[in-house]
Amino acid sequence: MERPERLSLQSADGAQLNLDALYQIAPSCFTEAADPKTGKIKRVVNFDVLRQLLGDDTVEDATEAYEFNWVGKQEARAEVLRPINKTLRPVKEDSVDWDNTQNLYIEGDNLEVLKLLQKSYLGKVKMIYIDPPYNTGNDFIYHDDSSRSQEEEDLAAGNIDSNGMKFRKNSDTFGRFHSAWCSMIYSRLMIARTLLKENGVIFISIDDKEEGNLRKICNEVFGENNFVSNIIWQSRTSISNDDEVSTNHNHTLIYSKNRETLTFGGEDIDESDYINPDNDPRGPWKLVPIDANHVGGDTSYPIRNPKTGVDYYPPNGRIWCYNKQTLDELMKDGRIKFGLTDDSSPKRKLYYKERIEKGDVKTPSSILLDAGTTKTGTTEIMELFENQKVFDYPKPTTFIERLIKYGFVKKDDIVLDFFSGSGTTAHAAFNYNLKEGQKCQTILVQFPENLDESFTSASTDAKKTIKVAINYLDSLNKKHFIPEIAKERIRRAGKKIKEEHPEAKALDTGFRVFRVDDSNFEDVERTPKEYNQDQLDLFLNNVKSDRNDLDLLFGCMLDWGVKLSLPMSSEKVDGKMIYTVNDGDLVACFAEKVTDSVVKAMADKQPLRVIFRDSCFEQDADKINIYETFKQLLDWSDENVKNNIRVI
Repeated sequence: MERPERLSLQSADGAQLNLDALYQIAPSCFTEAADPKTGKIKRVVNFDVLRQLLGDDTVEDATEAYEFNWVGKQEARAEVLRPINKTLRPVKEDSVDWDNTQNLYIEGDNLEVLKLLQKSYLGKVKMIYIDPPYNTGNDFIYHDDSSRSQEEEDLAAGNIDSNGMKFRKNSDTFGRFHSAWCSMIYSRLMIARTLLKENGVIFISIDDKEEGNLRKICNEVFGENNFVSNIIWQSRTSISNDDEVSTNHNHTLIYSKNRETLTFGGEDIDESDYINPDNDPRGPWKLVPIDANHVGGDTSYPIRNPKTGVDYYPPNGRIWCYNKQTLDELMKDGRIKFGLTDDSSPKRKLYYKERIEKGDVKTPSSILLDAGTTKTGTTEIMELFENQKVFDYPKPTTFIERLIKYGFVKKDDIVLDFFSGSGTTAHAAFNYNLKEGQKCQTILVQFPENLDESFTSASTDAKKTIKVAINYLDSLNKKHFIPEIAKERIRRAGKKIKEEHPEAKALDTGFRVFRVDDSNFEDVERTPKEYNQDQLDLFLNNVKSDRNDLDLLFGCMLDWGVKLSLPMSSEKVDGKMIYTVNDGDLVACFAEKVTDSVVKAMADKQPLRVIFRDSCFEQDADKINIYETFKQLLDWSDENVKNNIRVI
């Protein structure tokens, strides 16, 4: 029988994801050819056929076209497609309620994290909220500089931090100030879109400086027809004399994955908008029009006011919403009223109780004046940190809660924030779940920015906050990185909510922490001339010495498309540890020399996927025997074994 495949041990190939999506809608433009790297047959695109399918709607090397371009765009687009050989390592000691929580907190470059999440979360995220850097020239750190070659980047002064990670502040003296920002956000949005569900939505907060560029980028990434709105949020109420006009607002651009399937929420219905002057037994009501745009049909009949005898017709160019029979039934039921004083055109009673029972919401406004300010957000954090200001200009939870509500986030939906800063999105989601009785999950991603290094180039006011944060982290014996502030904020917020609401015992305020790191495996690819006898052991056991079973398990989950938040358990059989994810979604064993009892115990779990290490088997014959055992115990075919079992 053909041996099962090995896991690829790298992030998703962006080009392959695009090919898979194209195959779903245009399979006839594909043919087969041999892969020059592996020799295996693979699907490839026949461009001549694709051009025929697209008819006249194609263009090549157009000298003039409407598009948004900048230096570095092609490289940013290419970066989206490149897979990476990295992984996410679990950090149990920093986590809260590891065994039960569905929430994730990930430390690392968000471009790398988004790539690593693609296999497990492709098309599974209901809502994304991001508050990316506003390109002020002081706080924009990025790691994917597409405007320089790798050699130039390495040689540039100040581009390597104490951990050997490349970075550079985006100063406004830098010649490609806007281009660098556009490349940074473009690549991340390209990948983020693939994670959204078909009815998903993304909210992006930004200021005036890059709002125009961001909108053009979003029109390209999501499609102009998927633009939903631009919400103007009053982010502060105090007046600043820094510019000619005090900037007291932020933009929040809203784009859907697919506008036709978008589910969008709104504001709670305010009972104070309703009255009941006639003591209607159905409760408070308000009057709404019963005319609409003319779309044909005979619904322009007169409606007579029974008290005054006056006949009313719909306004010019409009019709009544109801036919005569339906209108008569509404009249008899007391649902039609001629104004509050019976002397105006007919309107329908809209009852508060019935709207609530149906789950109706009020359409949100494009202007938010009552969702808190950054001052509110600062107060929230200071209350958690003994009145210490450890973060500048955080978004208030009330603002993010409002957006989660607009995103129509329900039970088990995922909210992703990959510029998570102080952790407001997690805090807001806790509040939202508590108030709305929901169980949405969060994934927060934050780059481990070193506060000591940020201090040197910060403004005078920012230095004060950074110094307070550093001192506070020292008191907690924590490293001087932004994620340490955020994780502590989320821990304290969850604890505070649980203390104030003891009835909310089932509320998930925990989070699993992961950290981006290099691959779990040594690079053992060698040319024949590079082989020597001393290196042969690498091919038998290429797992890095500092990696444990949990590192391997989560690496396999990422590579095989299993969500990182799923519950898991472990048990020992014949002294070998067996790991089970979500009652059998994946069952793994990484111990050496597995026995028949171990294999039977794994098969008893009715697994969908099975993972072994090469070192589990002393020889190839043992491997084949184990595969045959799974076939017998689970009634699997050779094809099932090929698809359901992997080795690392």
